[in-house]
Amino acid sequence: MAPVVHVGLVQLATSEDPDENRRRTVQHVHQAARRGAQLVCLQELFASRYFCQVEDPTWFDLAESVPGPSTHALSEAARQLGIAIVVPVFERRAVGLYHNSCVVLGPDGAQLTLYRKMHVPDDPQYQEKFYFTPGDLGFRVCPTPFGRVGPLICWDQWYPEAARLVALRGAQILTYPTAIGWLPEEKASDGATQLRAWRTMHRSHAIANGVFVVAVNRVGFEPKPGGAFGEGIEFWGHSFVCDPQGVVLAEAGEGEEVLVVACDLGRSEAVRRWWPFFRDRRIDHYGGLMERWVGDEEVS
Repeated sequence: MAPVVHVGLVQLATSEDPDENRRRTVQHVHQAARRGAQLVCLQELFASRYFCQVEDPTWFDLAESVPGPSTHALSEAARQLGIAIVVPVFERRAVGLYHNSCVVLGPDGAQLTLYRKMHVPDDPQYQEKFYFTPGDLGFRVCPTPFGRVGPLICWDQWYPEAARLVALRGAQILTYPTAIGWLPEEKASDGATQLRAWRTMHRSHAIANGVFVVAVNRVGFEPKPGGAFGEGIEFWGHSFVCDPQGVVLAEAGEGEEVLVVACDLGRSEAVRRWWPFFRDRRIDHYGGLMERWVGDEEVS
């Protein structure tokens, strides 16, 4: 019988003090563990405010090595609590070389895997290409005592190829640490549509691949560094877990919250028997997916 895994989601607002953010995050991880969480996922770049709203080289000072302050703090928590934790990190790989990464820690506190964000955005107030080198480790799956975890990060969530490749490697739970929200000038006209699209995309990954999906977002308004009054991002929260049929099992609101959700990994086996999407894939006709654009050309 497949295990039931209790997954914790830690959704927080962040301050300008990385040490304070780490301390509060560790406290909430302990809270999740007290409620039964065995695998806990944190939000993207949890140790700092979302500095990518501007291009400013002074923000590289926030980067840290792996192992470093964030992994040390959460490694100790994982060891004390006997749980696994997905820990996002602004990784300083070398002088002038940085990644948006996450580390999966095991229940003994040891690093199980490192994933570097593959898809890096460059949009208004999400200017991540200035800071982050695209990942070079590929899409990874991390066996833990609580299931096989496929770590992905934020902008990866819009790419069905990423979810499919991780699922094909045997992931049972896809985790998406995230930092996404509304720009003030867009919320009234487009806010509800943007949130629905984000939620729908995650549910589609769960359905198409027969896996659990865990999306963990931050909350609160973070002003644009150096911007005019009122400029910034209102992070919408709504962290949630959905099952292999896309059913939302639990969802947070727009304030700080810790969720703990039971995920019966046997659901994947049952759902994939009813919806055998992997069986019916036409892998002999997907060559066009390796092209930037296919147009009207025939694809063999």
